[in-house]
Amino acid sequence: MPGRVRDYFVVLPDSVAGAAAAGRLPAPGAEGQARGAGDTLTVVHPSGRPWVVARTLVRKVSHLARGEDALVLIGPDRVPDAVLAGLLEGARDRTGLERRLARLPGLYHVIARLSGESWIRGTATGLRRIYHARHPAAGTIASDRPAALARLIDAPLDEGALALRLLDFLPHPLSRRAVWRGVHETGAGYGLALPVAAPGTAAVPGPTEHRWWEPPPGELPLAEGARKVGDAVATSVRAHVGGLDRISCELSGGLDSTALAFAARETGPEALALLTVAARDRYSEDESWARRAVEAARNPAATAVPASGHHTAPALDHHIVPASDAPYFYADLASTAAELNDEPLPVAPGRARAELLLGRARATGSRYHLTGYGGDEIFLGLPHAYQDLFHGNPLTAWNHLGGLRHQLGWPLLPTLKALLDRSTFPRWLAGAVTAAPQPVARTPLLSWGVRQSLHPWLTDHAKTLIAEEFRAAAEHAEPIDPWRGRHVDIDGVRMGARHFQAMEDIGMTIGLPVVAPFYDDRVLEAALAVRLPERISPWRYKPLLVEAMRGVVPDALLARTTKDHMASDEHQGLREHAPELAELWTNSRLAEHGLVDARRLLRLAAEPFSPVLVEHSISSTVAGETWLRTAEDAWPTTPHRTSTTSEATL
Repeated sequence: MPGRVRDYFVVLPDSVAGAAAAGRLPAPGAEGQARGAGDTLTVVHPSGRPWVVARTLVRKVSHLARGEDALVLIGPDRVPDAVLAGLLEGARDRTGLERRLARLPGLYHVIARLSGESWIRGTATGLRRIYHARHPAAGTIASDRPAALARLIDAPLDEGALALRLLDFLPHPLSRRAVWRGVHETGAGYGLALPVAAPGTAAVPGPTEHRWWEPPPGELPLAEGARKVGDAVATSVRAHVGGLDRISCELSGGLDSTALAFAARETGPEALALLTVAARDRYSEDESWARRAVEAARNPAATAVPASGHHTAPALDHHIVPASDAPYFYADLASTAAELNDEPLPVAPGRARAELLLGRARATGSRYHLTGYGGDEIFLGLPHAYQDLFHGNPLTAWNHLGGLRHQLGWPLLPTLKALLDRSTFPRWLAGAVTAAPQPVARTPLLSWGVRQSLHPWLTDHAKTLIAEEFRAAAEHAEPIDPWRGRHVDIDGVRMGARHFQAMEDIGMTIGLPVVAPFYDDRVLEAALAVRLPERISPWRYKPLLVEAMRGVVPDALLARTTKDHMASDEHQGLREHAPELAELWTNSRLAEHGLVDARRLLRLAAEPFSPVLVEHSISSTVAGETWLRTAEDAWPTTPHRTSTTSEATL
């Protein structure tokens, strides 16, 4: 069964051709309708032609007009008309509107019509993104789903962008390269302005991008910043699950999921299901910490009274998934996923594992599932940040780096050399991929990102495409932020948010909304606003999150300083699922595109413990292969529209 885009919106120009394009939008399959797929909502231009066509399975669409100006918000909860009116009132342009939107959780796609101009933007974290394409007859069309635009303009795959996805990760700005030719992604923190045609003419000016978000200065002391982070996390959780009777939360036992489990408890649901996947590694600590968290949550004396005002704690059910039930990585590769992701995502080899967990959560009757994704990217902090600290406070930076060097085994002279390096971002980007072996673990990481080695199974054609993409990007590249550490921090958050989209799509496929509240813009802003040496430390584990959740999470649970990893499950998965991997490479679509050496991949499938697979991860290549198979013939051959379309005239 080919993949389908189940949840999307498009923004159309006010023209006959724009209205005609709406008729070619992807429609739900029979399986989506059977699961109660959402209606298609059409919001129209003053002319009566379609302006916004939104098909949402999980998200809620809020819309309001004031004269010819209008506002549409698409997010986790419906926004009351009174709030929408307050946002529109006096907002003569996008700048005025954005000042007012700062009152809301940073979780919404924003579509506005102000003074005849359409303004569309996603979120600063990159969890919600915007794409646009030039339709041959209608002009510029925008959407949150690149595949929907590819459908409308009959776009072929872009081999250069596809080759880039065979890397372990894509740094800014190459992560914005859409895999469909002619489809363009608007950068996170930027919005898309679509002007209307001038009176008496048919020509419509092209789209322009404008920055609407800037990271805040890191000036707040830890105590004040922690209060803001705690408030932002609580607000984000309430925006998703507040008022729901039955919810669930992944409780790995780590600090991130534990924090969200207690935040979810405070929203006052009738029932809260907590799910823990037992580890195969007998040295794992996660399960024991998860059990402690459940015991504390069931003890009213251990935590504060829920902020929601409910004095009766929710019924807590702790579901431990036996390790023997959890699929290894690379399981179920032969089947084609039902959801079509925006792009190949390196998390794809763990899809079967994620589907199991979400399926178990859905079986509890949960109406929304929370995860701790994003906690590492926002609260852990990367060594690159000490480059920033060195400029303003070199003694403190060197002191912190001393602790980090002790933990990571960085040699003194290479660390000092990396700290004093002043390479520009374009120069770093031009050399960010190499044919040389992977950097050793003791290489200091203080630059604009991590230098990557090209996988040995990539063809010369793929390597040439990747090199050309990096070279072309470096010619005009600008960093997200002038400071290296903040650039890397924000880029890491956006990379993680992009990967989380795969989890959201799995949830939609099985009928359970899944959310990562840490990817709320307000959480990111609150974290970045804290002074750097207090936000991260080599001597404290996630100090900002710990202080933010104090009083919500028991102190005994906030004291954890360790983190489990699942590398053994991945390596074992290569052995357990070697036949499936061999089958994948036997008829490789990537090989048909000339991007991978299928014979070498077949040999590696037969040697799962090869040193090559220890040095190079195969996850992104598996993701590219399975995505290509999912994307084939993804749309119905005969365009059709749903019968559930409702219209809202704005």
